[in-house]
Order: sequence, then structure tokens, then C-alpha cells
Amino acid sequence: MVTTRARHAGRPGPRRHTRRDLAVLGVLLGLPILLDLALIWGPTLASVGLSFTTWDGVGDIKGAGLDNYRNLFTDYPPFWPAVRHNLLWLAFLGLLAAPFGLLLAVLIDRGVRFSRFYQSTLYLPVVLSLAVVGFIAQLILSRDQGALNAVIGGKDPTDWLGDPGLNIWMVLLAACWRHTGYVMILYLAGLKSVDPGLKEAAALDGASERQAFFRVVLPTLRPVNVIVGVITVIESLRAFDIVYAVNKGRNGLELLSVLVTDNIIGEAGRIGFGSAIAVVLLLVSLGFIVTYLVQELRGEQQR
Repeated sequence: MVTTRARHAGRPGPRRHTRRDLAVLGVLLGLPILLDLALIWGPTLASVGLSFTTWDGVGDIKGAGLDNYRNLFTDYPPFWPAVRHNLLWLAFLGLLAAPFGLLLAVLIDRGVRFSRFYQSTLYLPVVLSLAVVGFIAQLILSRDQGALNAVIGGKDPTDWLGDPGLNIWMVLLAACWRHTGYVMILYLAGLKSVDPGLKEAAALDGASERQAFFRVVLPTLRPVNVIVGVITVIESLRAFDIVYAVNKGRNGLELLSVLVTDNIIGEAGRIGFGSAIAVVLLLVSLGFIVTYLVQELRGEQQR
């Protein structure tokens, strides 16, 4: 008993924070929170409130109820094409760019020759902004001076970026070119953390290389899958730069983000109406992300 009391007596108690410690914590935690509220949640809540008004940015703010949303869904022709294009963007990145990035990561992880060169080359588009990717697409796909038509030749060159039936697919290929490298790096980092013993155990059990990947390696990459899924949804719904660089998001390249910009800072100056489009985009984004995360969390709990 004496020994136990002596041991507890010699153990230091919890350290009390001084005023200086509290001040440092307040600065380190308070400033990021204030910046987040001022730059993220403040404008978000302001947009939600303005979406129920007819404010043009200059005059008095007048309430409009649900008129902006009613007009958006029934009397605004570019809205539904923009929704379809955003969903097409999501499907294209999720079903083409993400699996292709995983394939490249698996091939590089096997240690092929010049893997460092391939890794750097495939990741290079990621450091470029989508606006720069759009300018590169113009250099390659322009009707009169584009490199692709110059190689193909012919008397009647194809208008890859001007034809509404073609330009969305060309822009999606350019966006996938950039997104694939990002996904590849994420999966490559995940593959490097997989325990080699798992692969060896699967091989000893008679599993083929393909079976070992899909039944052993891929399940261990579930956290990376969550990150890739969320990033893909965010990239597809916030897409703006590349279509605006090509033709200002018109003539077959309409997106919700472009409609928000056109209405808020364009000649129309319809702040309330543009805010309503922004709120719809926010709800769609949250719907995808929350649903995906809830499913992933339920899968983790079941395991």
C-alpha cells in the first residue's frame, strides 16, 4: 500500500494550461474556423438566403419565395441540359478515368521498366489547371488550326469543339486525361501500403494473380476508394474552367457552374436566380457525397 501511494505520489498530475497556451490554441484553432466561416459557410448561407429574392446586386432586396426555383425547373431552357452534362461528366470520370487510373497504378506498382518516367509523365497533367487543359484542347481540336485536323487532313475539317454533338465528348476526354493521373497517384500510394504477406498467402492458397487482386488487394484499398469516389464527384460537379476556356460553356457545353456565373456576374445580373442554381448544385453535391460516405461507413461497420 505504501509503495502504491508512493508511486502515485511521484506521478505528475495533469498539466494545467496557462493563459499563453490558451491564447495560442485560440489563435491556431480560431483563425481557421473564422476563415472557414467567412469564406465557405458565410457565402453558402448567403446564397441560400438570396435564392429566395429577386436581388440584382444593386437595388433593394425583395423576396420572391419559390419563384426562382419554379422558373429554374420550368422556364429556363439551359438548366436541364446542364444537369445532364454534369451527370455525364460524373459517369465519364467515375466509369472511365477512375478504373483506368487504377489499372495504371497496378501496372506501375509491378515494377515495369521506366516506371518512374511513366509515373511522372502520367501525373504531369494534374499540375495543370483545367483552364490550361482547355487551351491545350483548343490547340489540338480547333477546326481550322488544330493539330488533329492537320494530321487527318481532308477538304472539310471536323469542328471538334464547335459541333454540339462532339464537343462534350472531346472535353470529357481532356478532363479524363487530367483526372486519370490524379487517381493513379492515389491508388499507387495505397498499393505501396498493402502488406506483401497478403499476396504471398493468397498465392500459397492457390489463388491466381487476378483473384488475389480482386479478393485480397482491392478490399484493402477501400479507404482509397472512398477518397477517389468523393474526389470524382467533386471534380465532376465543380467543373467549370475547361468548358469556359473552350467556348464560355455554351453551344453544347452547358454546366451548372457556368449558369451560376452567367447569372451572377454576367450581363443579366440576376443574383437571386443565380443563387438558386448554386443551391441546387450544392444539394446535388451533398446528396452524392453524403450517400456515398454513409454506404462506406455502413460497410466498415458490417466488417
